[in-house]
Amino acid sequence: MNRRNALIGATLAIAAMAMPTAGLARKVVVDVEVAPPPVREEVVPAPRTGYVWAPGYWRWDRGRHVWVKGYWVRERRGYHWTAHRWEERGKRWHFEAGHWERD
Repeated sequence: MNRRNALIGATLAIAAMAMPTAGLARKVVVDVEVAPPPVREEVVPAPRTGYVWAPGYWRWDRGRHVWVKGYWVRERRGYHWTAHRWEERGKRWHFEAGHWERD
């Protein structure tokens, strides 16, 4: 019986590690009083099969905006990529990090 319980426990542990972690992803949100600079023009590399282009964006870091270059993100079936973005809300600027959303 102990051997059977150990086998069941090990199987459940392996199954838990194999589960997708999309639901565990943390949503990054920032609110600041400083508007981001204009978005930089980027040369987008040739398309890559199985990947989606995530355009560059301004990240808030230690009291200032820092440019992050665009990059390729591996596609996820049943999801679409929502790019990083800044939105003016009253006298503040709201940042939401790029993330996957269900189709």
